[in-house]
Amino acid sequence: MLVRRAPWVCQTCRHHGPSASRTYSTAATRQRPIHVAIIGSGPAGFYSAYRLLKKLPDARIDMFEHLPVPYGLVRYGVAPDHPDVKKSAETLVDVAKHGHFNFAGNVPIGNDPGCLPLTSIAPYYDALLFAYGASRDKKLDIPGEDLKGVLSARAFVGWYNGLPEYADLDPDLTGGDTAVVIGQGNVALDVTRMLLAPLDELRKTDLTEHAIDTLSRSRVNNVKVIGRRGPLQAPYTIKELRELMQMRSLGFAPPPEGWDKLIRVEPRKRLPRQLKRIAELLEKGSTTPMQEAEKAWQLGYLRAPAAFLSSNNEQLEAVGFEQQEYDSPVSDLITGDAPTDLNGLRGLRVRSTGAKSLVHAHLAFRSVGYQSTPLEGFGDIGVPFDQARGIIPNDRWGRVISPSKGPAGPLTAGHVPGMYCAGWVKRGPTGVIASTLDDAFTTADIIAKDWEEGTRFLSSPDGDADGTKGGWTAVKREIQRRGIRSVSWYEWEKIDAEERRRGQLRGKEREKIRRVSEMLAVLDGYGRTSYM
Repeated sequence: MLVRRAPWVCQTCRHHGPSASRTYSTAATRQRPIHVAIIGSGPAGFYSAYRLLKKLPDARIDMFEHLPVPYGLVRYGVAPDHPDVKKSAETLVDVAKHGHFNFAGNVPIGNDPGCLPLTSIAPYYDALLFAYGASRDKKLDIPGEDLKGVLSARAFVGWYNGLPEYADLDPDLTGGDTAVVIGQGNVALDVTRMLLAPLDELRKTDLTEHAIDTLSRSRVNNVKVIGRRGPLQAPYTIKELRELMQMRSLGFAPPPEGWDKLIRVEPRKRLPRQLKRIAELLEKGSTTPMQEAEKAWQLGYLRAPAAFLSSNNEQLEAVGFEQQEYDSPVSDLITGDAPTDLNGLRGLRVRSTGAKSLVHAHLAFRSVGYQSTPLEGFGDIGVPFDQARGIIPNDRWGRVISPSKGPAGPLTAGHVPGMYCAGWVKRGPTGVIASTLDDAFTTADIIAKDWEEGTRFLSSPDGDADGTKGGWTAVKREIQRRGIRSVSWYEWEKIDAEERRRGQLRGKEREKIRRVSEMLAVLDGYGRTSYM
């Protein structure tokens, strides 16, 4: 027989006064289902929900999303010409069809009018799982970053993928024939591919018609992808490199220094297998000879961006770089032990030589990573945020931790009871969807384990007599009181059907609706039917 202990009160909440306090249950209970609110509807959120429902089949899960549509980066971040990656959304649909799962779209989280505060969610759930990803891109913080023609890669990707936030971006691709992409990760290569890919191939994808029209008028036929490190340290993957190397009518210009000077390991077979394959691919180059190419791209290494330059302080005209050099001899890092060599070569540091160079271009994309930001109201529910690292502090299993707290339960010290995280806001914006799946499963497993083993969870006077939480039924009343027009899964399916209908008319899978107002207008056309 389980014995309930006296409720524990979060000390952080105490500091916000009696009205903000939260109590936490300490009793292990399997007599009722756990109620979990997931903030964010990307892969991390859906995979966490999937795993939780496997581990705790009677769990009640409500997912809150600020857009009317689900899937996050699967919908708005994956390149249109990567349909196989987008197919992961088909698995996520199975989660949404579960009888204990509820989707609440078009519900922004925050304290402003028209938003739902976290303090209006927490009382009705046993746990909150934050899986909202990384909503901003990192800046370079160099002179001229605000010039016309300097764009965020994240914004450009969102624009051609139909993300409402960037519906009005309207990039000017007619100012010149050369573009610079700063950064050498897969997003940088996605941007390069979209700028240079044959338009007849892009028309078959779910690239928005608005983007196709803009790209059809583009003058860009030469893209320079420049990074501050060397070819063995750049974060691109072999698959992304190969796609560009094999693109028809696209030539590849090797860097001016030559590969031997940049790679500095002879013979190549001394390299770890992964880096050896990258080196071989780079040295082999494009399947289209430069003299036969209609367009071209080039990788530039050991160059750190220093300034965006303009003669009129309005339009970008050139990008200034500082030359870098390796901090230690590359060949000295080869020991013969593959894991050691891989880590050593990947982590090789660089330093400035002081030498300067210019690349003339009217268009530049900043592609140096994404970052997560705290949700408004974190402090009200005792959730910390590490601004320097751009993550919610956690114990790597997904339990939110606060250094200011004392022991919170039998499993971990410093755990903020009932608070968990998954995905990029947990570990930082790295990895692919497969790594997000593993990460989400880890968090879901620890939630299930904590629930079964008696770790403290959220509790409040708002529960029923048996401890059952109000969940969506209770939160829905608050949403309606605040005048928020929530979108159910049934309504998302109406938007989905309309996008597929529009796409079919153009000979492709879907044509995304780019504005929230138009999404809601589609629903009004169907009639206001809610199945929540």
